[in-house]
Amino acid sequence: MKRVEIRSIPIGSGAPLALIAGPCVIESEELVMQTAENLCKITSGLGIPFIFKSSYDKANRTSVDSFRGPGLEKGLRILEKVRKELGVAILSDVHSPEEALSAGEVLDCIQIPAFLCRQTDLLVAAGKTGKPVNIKKGQFQAPEDMLGAARKVESVAGSGGVTLTERGTTFGYHYLVVDFQGLPAMAELGYPVVFDATHSVQYPGGGCGVSGGDSSRVPALVRAAVAVGIDALFIETHPDPSKARCDGPNSVPLEKVEGLLRSALAIDEARRSFR
Repeated sequence: MKRVEIRSIPIGSGAPLALIAGPCVIESEELVMQTAENLCKITSGLGIPFIFKSSYDKANRTSVDSFRGPGLEKGLRILEKVRKELGVAILSDVHSPEEALSAGEVLDCIQIPAFLCRQTDLLVAAGKTGKPVNIKKGQFQAPEDMLGAARKVESVAGSGGVTLTERGTTFGYHYLVVDFQGLPAMAELGYPVVFDATHSVQYPGGGCGVSGGDSSRVPALVRAAVAVGIDALFIETHPDPSKARCDGPNSVPLEKVEGLLRSALAIDEARRSFR
């Protein structure tokens, strides 16, 4: 397996289990800093490598009336402040080749949204930034089909490496399931595998104009994924999910993150002892 480094944090090939976490969308600078500071304290205490994630623009909301975020310029400034003041790596998603090039000047890792994981121009542009690229597996994609997406990024000389993220597979309308066979299947392609536990419990478009979800299912999926074997865990969290402006129903309350990570670390340690 190829090892990817996100601002000196190794992902994959036997490296420690890492965490990618933060609020779904940048609601305000204050909320972002509050959440990032708390996550830094938690991960530092547990010894977990940490990458902060939040979106500056949610371009694929269910409704045109839904909050999208502060936009590229302001959002990147806020994320840059997180890195400067807290010393953590930052990740966000991009939606066009032009965005990828601009965001690549600031972000430590570029994320490709699941709905866009087949877009060649976007993947190539992300590769051109030289930054690591986290590609979310489309809800409509077979695990082995992600090889094509990864190779589009790697087709560019100097690309910074690829990680692949499982985030659930469409099962009828408004529902997702996780095929845990897909985790080793993607690992066998040669790339580090990330498990997105919170989007996997989302009910896409199932909330009367917004997506629903059930965050109470997150711990079970985390335990299962870590037992199977992953390289990083992806969790969206919020101080008060009931007031979140995006993906509140599937976000983990910030106060529950530490306990969730403790269980994940215990299972990860046990899994590694059998190899």
